[in-house]
Formats: sequence, structure tokens, C-alpha cells
Amino acid sequence: MKYLDPKADLTFKKVFGEHPDLVISLLNALLPFETEDEKILSVEYLPAELVPDTPLKKNSIVDVRCRDVAGRIFIVEMQMIWSPAFMSRVLFNASKAYVRQLGSGNDYNLLQPVYSLNLVNDVYMPEVEGYYHDYRIVHMEHSEKVIEGLRFVFVELPKFKPQTFSEKKMHVLWLRYLTEIGEQTYNVPQDLMAVPEIKKAVGQLEQGAFNEAQLQGYDDFWDAVRVERTLMTDALREGHARGHEMGLAEGRAEGRAKGLEEGRAEGRAEGRAEGRAEGHAEGLEEGLEKGRAEERLEIARNLKSSGIPVDVIIKSTGLSEDEIAAL
Repeated sequence: MKYLDPKADLTFKKVFGEHPDLVISLLNALLPFETEDEKILSVEYLPAELVPDTPLKKNSIVDVRCRDVAGRIFIVEMQMIWSPAFMSRVLFNASKAYVRQLGSGNDYNLLQPVYSLNLVNDVYMPEVEGYYHDYRIVHMEHSEKVIEGLRFVFVELPKFKPQTFSEKKMHVLWLRYLTEIGEQTYNVPQDLMAVPEIKKAVGQLEQGAFNEAQLQGYDDFWDAVRVERTLMTDALREGHARGHEMGLAEGRAEGRAKGLEEGRAEGRAEGRAEGRAEGHAEGLEEGLEKGRAEERLEIARNLKSSGIPVDVIIKSTGLSEDEIAAL
């Protein structure tokens, strides 16, 4: 049996956007519910909705939106390539879903929580060891003080390493499903197939269940991912290299000049040595800052030439719209 990758747009929406029992199982496994009473019992799907664009240009449609019997709203997204714009998009989606619960004149007490589950097939926090990131609105000094209403979970799939957690069995199994099943899979591990929900989800990935048009769309999706990843990687690498080189060159030159000038003014050998050292350090810092500015301009120039939207470039580089227009 040959399978497709569950992370693709086509397959992810088929598995979790057409089978309520599967999305319920996924949400209960991956969301940070603390008691059984918080677990989801049933859901109704909400219409797909256009949202702000991202560099991946995946038609900007939220993958899965649903609501449970208590009125809580759940948003599930699979993101193939990380960009700073995605975090803004997630915040926008969840905030809009929260606000839209109320009609004119309704009581704010009727508002129910919105949970945003974001599965990222990329690493966006390399400095952090863990793969699971739970965000809430908390008091900076007293983290036990929480403003309820919005909760965000990000899962960095490449960081996930299968482990045996008896108390988190479904958590581990669903992440194994997302990371282990793909086009190179012909025999699914028995411990995955032993769980009814996972077995059903695996069955939805059988290549024979898709027609030629769907399979072509599946291939086009992965082509777009590869192209976009190459463009963004090349743009960042080129901008960083050029900025670093220019920063070092300018830093050395300015450091030598400033060090000599301060050294002569002091008129002593010790003064010249200290002046050179301090001047070199300050000049290097100033030069590096100029290099970083050039790096941002180069990244913006590459992203602009690749057709990335201006608002995404602004969020990614910090440049103004006028600066980007002048490139």
C-alpha cells in the first residue's frame, strides 16, 4: 500500500476537515487540557475563511475551524515554512474568531475561549530545546494571573522525537502519524494501526483514494513548498553574508581611525593602545549595525523580487513601506 504525506494541504484537510472524530482526537491529544471535563466531546465544522496572506501563498485558507457543544472555537493549521508573518496571522485569526462570537448588544460573558493549534513543519525557535510551545496572556510578574479567552499552541514537528509517555499516549501517536507517515511509507508501524483513530487516519492517506486531479494538486503543493523554501533561504543567506562582510570591513576601518585619533590626543603609549581598542570596538559595533541595515535591505530586495507581499516584507524586515518601494 502506498500513502501520501498527511502534512500536505489536500491530505490534512481530508483527514481533519472531513472527519469530526479524528479532529476531536487530535485536539484532545495536543491541546493543554488539564481535566477530563475540558475534553472535547463533539464538534461542528465552521466554514473555511480567507485570512491574511503568507509567503507560502497557500491560498491563505485556515485548514480546519470547528466549534464544540460548549461554544469553544478551535482553529487548526498546518504550516510548512515558518516566517514571522505566520505568528501575526495566527493572532489575527484567533482574535477575529473571538470577537465575532458576539452580535450587537450581546453580553461579553457569552464569549467562549478560542484555541489555536499550529503544527509547523519547520523550526522557528532553534535556541529552545522543546518542540511544544503553549502561549497565554499572562501577567509579566505574576504568571499565575491569566486573561482567559485566547490560547495558542505551536508544535515544531522537526524537533519531535518519539518517546513512550503512557499518560500522553495519543499525543505521541498523533505526532508520530504526522512525522512518520509519507510517500516512502509502505508498512505502517503496528502500534499506530492498533489505535482505531490513527488507523482510520492512515486509511485516508491511501494514494488509491485520490483521483488524478487531486494527485496533481498534491504534487503542485510540494513543488510550491520547495520553491518557496529555496527562495527564502537564498534571500536570507545572501543578505546575511553581504551584511556581515560589509559590517566587518566598515567596523575595522572606523575602529582603526578612531583608535589612532584618540591615541594621539592622549599622547601616551597607554592612551594610544586603549584608544585603538575602544575605537575599534565602537567602530566595529557601528559597522555591524550598518551591515545589519544593509542586510535587511538586501533581504527585502530579494523578497520583493520574488513577489512576496509588501506587508509580509514589512513584518519580516522592519522596513517602512516607503523604504521597500524605493528598492
